[in-house]
Amino acid sequence: MDAGAGVRSVPELYAHALAIEREAAERYRELAERMADEGNAAVAALFGELAEMESRHEAQLATESEGMALPRLAPGEYAWLDRGAPESAAHDLVFRLMTPHDALEIALAGERRAREFFEHVLDVARDPALRDLASEMAQEEQVHAAWVMQALEHTPDPHIDWERVFAGRC
Repeated sequence: MDAGAGVRSVPELYAHALAIEREAAERYRELAERMADEGNAAVAALFGELAEMESRHEAQLATESEGMALPRLAPGEYAWLDRGAPESAAHDLVFRLMTPHDALEIALAGERRAREFFEHVLDVARDPALRDLASEMAQEEQVHAAWVMQALEHTPDPHIDWERVFAGRC
């Protein structure tokens, strides 16, 4: 879906926000487990904390939207890694090959997409209640993105830039 296109009501925003939070919580739990398996306790702890925060926010949104008629969204609409039917082999391969830096990059991309979604709703919405809710949600995603960016600054990128290594040696 185009970022925020078609969201015209508070119930629609809640439906999208719930899907975004649910996906983030699931991916963060997976990433925390993977980083723990890799022995990177610091990144695993960050992902574990983010998973808990996303789960709490999902529960809060569910409570706030209780009694509202929420639209159904297409499965996998906010998937970070998989689209459509799950391809477990591809998903497992990505998780086996990713480094802590890669995992943080994936998380940052997810947080940025969520923030951009809510900012777009904020930009196009006419309903003040919808604008207020979208603004609050965008700010929350920005805080999460900042935490992930901070962790990225302290997590080395293991990929070697061979062009830089061999620059001027030919």
